[in-house]
Amino acid sequence: MVARIRQSSPSAYGMSHLVTLFQGRFRKILAPLAAIAIFTILWELFSLTPDAGLPGPITTLQETWYLIANPFFDNGSMDKGLFWQVLASLQRVAIGYAAAAIIGIALGMLVGANRFMYDALDPLFQVLRTIPPLAWLPISLAIFRDSNPSAIFVIFITAIWPIIINTTVGVQQVPQDYKNVARVLRLSRKDYFFEVLFPATVPYIFTGLRIGIGLSWLAIIAAEMLIGGVGIGFFIWDAWNSSRMSEIVLSLIYVGVVGLLLDRMIAFIEHRIVPNERT
Repeated sequence: MVARIRQSSPSAYGMSHLVTLFQGRFRKILAPLAAIAIFTILWELFSLTPDAGLPGPITTLQETWYLIANPFFDNGSMDKGLFWQVLASLQRVAIGYAAAAIIGIALGMLVGANRFMYDALDPLFQVLRTIPPLAWLPISLAIFRDSNPSAIFVIFITAIWPIIINTTVGVQQVPQDYKNVARVLRLSRKDYFFEVLFPATVPYIFTGLRIGIGLSWLAIIAAEMLIGGVGIGFFIWDAWNSSRMSEIVLSLIYVGVVGLLLDRMIAFIEHRIVPNERT
């Protein structure tokens, strides 16, 4: 019946499909804009209450317009625009996260494929992963005796656990049929790894990578509040010490947007590598 309708009126069916597609795309754009508008209105109304203590969106925009319009200014030392503050934080995240991804995937593969290694290391991983990120900062400062590598270490130690754990689970969840076929074909260890084990584990790896990038961004903001220097985290802390609440609000918006973009970046890479998986 559906085929007959399509054959009898292909133009009508095509137009209906386009309208449905447009409505879906329009809804995806309109719904977030409506939510943001409602949130902004509620925020402004809350800021008008006597004991609010928080600037509204209009006040925030007025008081931080210079920072918004001039994100690239650089007056030396720590007096820099928000672009440079965010960039400094992203550089630390990139180094720590990249190291965590490489080592975490390798360790996850090893632990997942070897039962003895799993029994030996899993309890240790489960204990270490529950330690809050900032609890590692004094240890990293004692080891590196410098704020920048200490912050990078905090990123590394925060991001590595979800990557290891999800990779390990992925290796352990490889279907037995895949292993049986590999034995029948007498695949070498190298061929088994690249043609069976790794492709089957990729979705789990990306789950860990997405969790890890979010935790990395959260951790660097907190770490920078303590170590100082150029970075969006210290910028927020310095604004708090100077009672510049509007700058704090603006910085939080930047932090949220950058965090969203980082997550979407990993999701995009996953979609390109594993197109059949839902991201």
